[in-house]
Amino acid sequence: MPSKSAGIIAYRRRRKLEVLLVHPGGPFWRNKDLGAWSIPKGEYADEEDADIAARREFAEELGLELSGPLTALGQVKQRGGKLVTAFAAELDLDVRSVRSNTFEMEWPPRSGKRQTFPEVDRAEWFTLEAAREKINAGQRPLLDRLAQLAGDEES
Repeated sequence: MPSKSAGIIAYRRRRKLEVLLVHPGGPFWRNKDLGAWSIPKGEYADEEDADIAARREFAEELGLELSGPLTALGQVKQRGGKLVTAFAAELDLDVRSVRSNTFEMEWPPRSGKRQTFPEVDRAEWFTLEAAREKINAGQRPLLDRLAQLAGDEES
């Protein structure tokens, strides 16, 4: 059975519709950009509701509790088989205030040394056009669904 993740696409309306994406932290992602960004998301178990998991992951990756309403955007399947259930929430936040949780791993490999890295090393607002280039390819359909939901004529 494939793993399941749930996440939230935060969006705001400026001159154009903008979406908030996060860049994964850690040494493997340090020099990767196009296709490396994601919606804030994380895995959840069968007995957990996707919307509750999405809120939890949003809080862990951005340091912000989200209590407003969510709009379901459905599910997509990423290249590795992971199923991502997504929700949309209209909000604005200052990306300089983002505070991610951390993880620990052996780094450099086989060194015996453990280092701590942020799960998300940065978050940025992107227009839909820019987000389509930055986001993991498997999540691109979520941007189209959001554009349709928000009535964005640039989609």
